[in-house]
Amino acid sequence: MEKIASFQIDHNLLQPGLYVSRKDPVGGEIVTTFDLRLTSPNDEPVMNTAEIHAIEHLAATYLRNEPQWKSQVLYFGPMGCRTGFYLLLSGDYTSRDVLGLVTECFRFIRDYRGDIPGASAKDCGNYLDMNLKMANYWGRRYVCLLENIDDTRLNYPG
Repeated sequence: MEKIASFQIDHNLLQPGLYVSRKDPVGGEIVTTFDLRLTSPNDEPVMNTAEIHAIEHLAATYLRNEPQWKSQVLYFGPMGCRTGFYLLLSGDYTSRDVLGLVTECFRFIRDYRGDIPGASAKDCGNYLDMNLKMANYWGRRYVCLLENIDDTRLNYPG
């Protein structure tokens, strides 16, 4: 089998950032997949499932309610390696195009207090596995990066 595109990125060189992972034609549209990398793969500790789950609920809620972008949001979810998230948007975008959106989303996560949206037995299949304090921490850490980001963290290395 052919090696898929995401496995062709040298993860030993990859740093936290906001990258275009791929662009796929779907019908008459382009779907842009973004790699929201929060940790340095194979170098830093990965996120635990509880904070990933909280971030997923908060980000999905924010993104699907954001007035300018909600109609382009197709998916937000975690990477299996627990080093970041994927954001899929309908349209042909660059990392710079969505930098403001992603920064505001993670400010929302950084600052969120209260009950996590959808964190109930009725709404979620594993609602007890969430850690808001650690989601706030990762939101803070990622916002610090995004507010000072340069092209080396907006384009895949190599």
